[in-house]
Amino acid sequence: MKGLLHFLGFILLVQGAGAVVHELFGWARWGFIQKLSLFDGWELYAGVSAIVLALALFAAAESAKS
Repeated sequence: MKGLLHFLGFILLVQGAGAVVHELFGWARWGFIQKLSLFDGWELYAGVSAIVLALALFAAAESAKS
């Protein structure tokens, strides 16, 4: 379970960071958040939310028993 939470947290962290970097600097057009039309106009907020969710998953993984 810990491994799965760490993996999902890492994926969300990378995707959220890619969205934030793209919105602020125009780089990193490879992210999943930019490709979803659901987030049109809200990519920065979705990226920050993905980073916060990733941190919560990392915390949950550390508190979970092996």
